[in-house]
Amino acid sequence: MHRPTARRRFGSRSIFAAVLALSSSVTAGLATAVNVETPAAEPAFLAAKVTDGGLPPVTERLPQTPLVLPVDNGCPADRPGGTLRMLGASAKDTRILPVFGYARLVGYDESYEIVPDIAESYTVEEGRIFTFHLRPGMKWSDGAPFTSEDFRYFWEDMAKNPDVAKFGVPAELLVEGAEPEVTFPGPYEVRYAWKQPNPNFLASLAAALPFEIFRPAHYLKKYHEKYADPEKLKAKIEAAGQRNWAALHFKKDRSHRNDNPDLPTLQPWTLATEPPAERLTFERNPYFHRVDLKGRQLPYIDRVTLTISNSSLIPAKVANGEADLQAAYLSFPNYPFLKRGEKRSGYEVRRWESGRGAHVALYPNLNVTDPVWREIIRDADFRRALSLAINRADINKAIFYGLAEPGANTVLPGSPLFAPDLRTRWTAYDPDKANSILDSLGLKRATRRGLRHLPDGREIRIVVETAGESSEQSDVLQLVRDDWREIGVDLLIRESQREIFRNRIKAGSTLMSVWTGLDNGLPIPATDPAELAPSTAEQMQWPGFGMWVETGGTGGEAPGDGPNLAGIRELIELRQAWMRTTDTAERAAIWNKMLRITADEVYTIGIVSDVDQIVVVSDKLRNVPERGVYNYNPGAYFGIYHPDGFWFDCPSNVAAGSPS
Repeated sequence: MHRPTARRRFGSRSIFAAVLALSSSVTAGLATAVNVETPAAEPAFLAAKVTDGGLPPVTERLPQTPLVLPVDNGCPADRPGGTLRMLGASAKDTRILPVFGYARLVGYDESYEIVPDIAESYTVEEGRIFTFHLRPGMKWSDGAPFTSEDFRYFWEDMAKNPDVAKFGVPAELLVEGAEPEVTFPGPYEVRYAWKQPNPNFLASLAAALPFEIFRPAHYLKKYHEKYADPEKLKAKIEAAGQRNWAALHFKKDRSHRNDNPDLPTLQPWTLATEPPAERLTFERNPYFHRVDLKGRQLPYIDRVTLTISNSSLIPAKVANGEADLQAAYLSFPNYPFLKRGEKRSGYEVRRWESGRGAHVALYPNLNVTDPVWREIIRDADFRRALSLAINRADINKAIFYGLAEPGANTVLPGSPLFAPDLRTRWTAYDPDKANSILDSLGLKRATRRGLRHLPDGREIRIVVETAGESSEQSDVLQLVRDDWREIGVDLLIRESQREIFRNRIKAGSTLMSVWTGLDNGLPIPATDPAELAPSTAEQMQWPGFGMWVETGGTGGEAPGDGPNLAGIRELIELRQAWMRTTDTAERAAIWNKMLRITADEVYTIGIVSDVDQIVVVSDKLRNVPERGVYNYNPGAYFGIYHPDGFWFDCPSNVAAGSPS
């Protein structure tokens, strides 16, 4: 089995390190300056618009100090950049482009240090005062200036506006319930100051799904009652079929969904197709703030296309050469099939490491609305019995060629917080013990080989819901079903689209779901242990408890006084203790305690980990790492490797797909 690379080990030690020197001032300096006074050749994709007067020349589109990436494709600047083809399973996959593009106020580099990106520099004083210096002359994708006004608009007109922020100021901007003092000393300077340290502030800005503290004020003011003409705004509300101005404002501002072609962005590619569509096109942002070592504006690639297909057909389409860069909807069992198509279709199959705590994990929903199931599912012994009944070794051999690591959903060996016994806690295949536990819970069988019964007489049939995006998950569930039948528990699989899947979990309609494990399996003590405790409504094992914490008790479900929820309450208290301390040893101790609670209580049922992600790369595409870590957060999948610096072979640009 492949062991962690040096890059991974270094990343696990250094993650968040730039953020959390809380007792002293931290300064992140400027990127290498490039002289953009000398006119550079226009990218061919934009040259005609510049000639026609539709765009200013590149020297006027770049900020005074663009961010310099250490790349050089060796091509003349006026060569076509080509079209990068990708495949998706839904028009909603438009949201993946801002993840891959990974333009953030501050972001992670390949060593998982937080560095300036959209910001020219930043300072951190005492872990509580954050000052961002913006890039003078930087612009939104429509050419409007990007200044501190965009931050002021978000803070005063969105975060502080109860019509927009229904639950009050976002949790990322609260420290023990207290808001920051937000000031705007100049057009290119923004400052956030709390009375206590905010150790997660920069990490939230650098996330794959970032907390954005700026919005395109010039665009959104058209939909805000404070700025828009009342009659014109009323007409827009009616035309859009929205109930009020706040709903219209929300619809126009769904930047993470990336479903509004008119919404200005700072990402390298902008949406050019109105979704839904079978083929979505994204075109280069003419005002993007990054350049290469020769001062040529990035991205190198002019267009990205996302062709929508049935997820089950995507591996075959990739094998047929219909994608230039693809990892989504490819799983490890596709590896032999895809390898056979390499020479025929002109691509290379690469194996990247995963940073997930588990490759496949089951999520019992402790907030399920069915009262009988709720009592059963909240009993740790029931969850332990289900875990003990899974033959992980057989699953590993049958689906992952024996190359995975059977075990729980916990941190990985590359983390300094890894404890080997936690990976094996309640994961040894022991159906006899599982049967004994279920007997002790009073969940009896009518016949020796029949199904067990709930206290109200219903047969125990667990519906495990999936987003229908991974045949691999379905294959694993088929084997788990066989194992659970041996202990008198039936498993049924229900597939639905991701949004429906998520909404059902939040509503408590879902009893159990399947997904990947911890987003960050490589934490250090300075990493927020939010994944181990209720913290957001997006958590599938306790969405109601997560919403209760996320909203400060105004929404969701409070963990009551019952003994089965004692571990939940302790996890919440431990995370609060982690937030209050800056001592590394104390934070490590808190992490260790939380990891042990989650392992013993089996809030999630991990099955296997250390499964490589398959990444298919066209033979014409350059600068994509041979080995990388494919992880959502931190990492943004391809994001930390800066796809705006990927390029096609110069002689093959036209063949690879040039602008038409």
